[in-house]
Amino acid sequence: MTSIREIGPDDWSTFRDIRLAALADSPTAFAVPLAEAQQRTDAEWEAMVRDRCASETSATWVAEHPTGRAVGLVTAFIGDDPDDAELVSMWVSPTARGEGLAARLVDVVVAWAAERGTSTVSLWVTRGNDPAQRLYEAAGFAVTGDHQALPSDPCKDEIRMVRSH
Repeated sequence: MTSIREIGPDDWSTFRDIRLAALADSPTAFAVPLAEAQQRTDAEWEAMVRDRCASETSATWVAEHPTGRAVGLVTAFIGDDPDDAELVSMWVSPTARGEGLAARLVDVVVAWAAERGTSTVSLWVTRGNDPAQRLYEAAGFAVTGDHQALPSDPCKDEIRMVRSH
């Protein structure tokens, strides 16, 4: 069975590889364009992961196939509103889709948020990404009516979803 674990500072290359795979597979689902991410040096990836791991207000999890290959990723953080955790950078490899892994990654974020005392978890999903929106709705998220331009492609927009816990 695929396992899910929080990344540590030494996991920067695993994070880099899975993040680049996510951006290549689903370029309209993320705020950062693939070309921009590909330009980062190893030192920049390492610093990014080290900073994330040192933060008490964010966490990143990787899902690993029994072979050790990373097949999923999700990050959560608490921003300006200490009562809300935001789920970001969610991705599951096409080879691992349909096995309930995405729902398990969402559950990890919701549990993390609850442990930190937030009352909600929110996220942004690209309008038209119906499979992702259905997944989030099945996990208890509701569309709020808020929307914004997708940072990586202002011709597209994202809709905000929120779940109370």
